[in-house]
Amino acid sequence: MPPPANIVKVAIEWPGAFPKLMEIDQKKPLTAIIKEVCDGWSLANHEHYALQHADSSNFYITEKNRNEIKNGAILRLTTSPTQNALQLHERIQSSSMDAKLEALKDLASYSRDVTFAQEFINLDGISLLTQMVESGTERYQKLQKIMKPCFGDMLSYTLTAFVELMDHGIVSWDTFSVAFIKKIASYVSKFQNDIAILQRSLAILESMVLNGHDLYQKVAQEITIGQLIPHLQGADQEIQTYTIAVINALFFKAPDDRRQEMANILAQKQLRGIILQYVIRAQRAINNEMAHQLYVLQVLTFNLLEDRMMTKMDPQDQAQRDIIFELRRIAFDVESEPTSNSGNVEKRKSMYTRDYKKLGFINHVNPAMDFTQTPPGMLALDNMLYFAKHQQDAYIRVRPLSYRRTVKAQQKHQDEHREER
Repeated sequence: MPPPANIVKVAIEWPGAFPKLMEIDQKKPLTAIIKEVCDGWSLANHEHYALQHADSSNFYITEKNRNEIKNGAILRLTTSPTQNALQLHERIQSSSMDAKLEALKDLASYSRDVTFAQEFINLDGISLLTQMVESGTERYQKLQKIMKPCFGDMLSYTLTAFVELMDHGIVSWDTFSVAFIKKIASYVSKFQNDIAILQRSLAILESMVLNGHDLYQKVAQEITIGQLIPHLQGADQEIQTYTIAVINALFFKAPDDRRQEMANILAQKQLRGIILQYVIRAQRAINNEMAHQLYVLQVLTFNLLEDRMMTKMDPQDQAQRDIIFELRRIAFDVESEPTSNSGNVEKRKSMYTRDYKKLGFINHVNPAMDFTQTPPGMLALDNMLYFAKHQQDAYIRVRPLSYRRTVKAQQKHQDEHREER
């Protein structure tokens, strides 16, 4: 006869003792089960203990998640999250640098658990960590000078714990000071060779921009595109991914008038070429998160072109018509036109019609009409002119299909963008 559905058979560990095999009644209060386990090992003050999963997660078992316990699971009796948080809160303020380092290492690990995180945050633990980052202590400053590797580990664990605690969404990102933002931003350039500190600093900046209501402007004042670009030229793909994520966050949160300015800066810094060389053509596969961030960056930059893509050409606008004449001139190397006497007017019209047909325009007589279709609108003309001026040889080789290919590409992008929405 199978056991009742509410009974789960597990093994429970305790340091220095043989594992205890027992049946847990899921209808019984968790505190009663913990008391029973403590009594079996003659442990007093059962309220100071809790059960944890003994796997790599080490997550606490609570009334909310206890139904996830499966038959054959291995659990561990351990210090309760409340007691653990109190002890770590005290340990990370130790005057011993070795003790402080070990405490921060433990804090970084435990902070992944939301049950522990809530208890540590209730002790004003986030404020304690931010104060350590903002100012540190005299010992910190001395340690940074004479024991730099140890200082790097200590800062790395501090930032890791901070990131893990904030990821639970318990504390608002808008509560942090400008001094804290400045310090985190400074680490992006100051610790560019320390992968752990750099990665966590970038992660914090991204989260500040995306999750804070009023933090975009403060972060944007402290970190520049020029400071971020060098991190894309390294070999660590995780750092590259976080760097692009920060750029995307700043791009996404920027006011409309600021986005185009950012796009111009990215173009001046040759971001596209850097990504092509150091990310896409690097001798390693692009992971899923990097592919996602590249896609987001592409969408954000393409969105800036939407207004131009939906703008119709004015066939009566001479400046716009001159661009079409320029396309013809580049394609056919036209240096001079026939004189405008009556005998040559028809000849000139015939020559224009022939050339526009070769260029791939639909309306051979008045190609300006082709750009009244939206999309691609004026964006197609912009692209053709850029192509003709910057890749003249290639433009001349593909000129019979240049416009149609441009229209087709723009329509494909528009369809994909519509589906994504």
